Amino acid sequence: MSVASISEIKASSTKSFEDALKQGVERASKTLRNVKSAWVVNQDVAIGDDGKIAEYHVHLKVTFVLDD
Repeated sequence: MSVASISEIKASSTKSFEDALKQGVERASKTLRNVKSAWVVNQDVAIGDDGKIAEYHVHLKVTFVLDD
């Protein structure tokens, strides 16, 4: 039987939501072993003074299996 845990991650990118997601998962994988899945809880954008999107933010839940 395996036991899994969930960690919440917030990541951002100036490029896209997809890039923010990728960066969040890659960063989580550097610290957490056995990362198995991730899902987006929320996403939003920061708007710059010029009225354009300045940053894309994602809030993720990452599931990883605990070592025996």
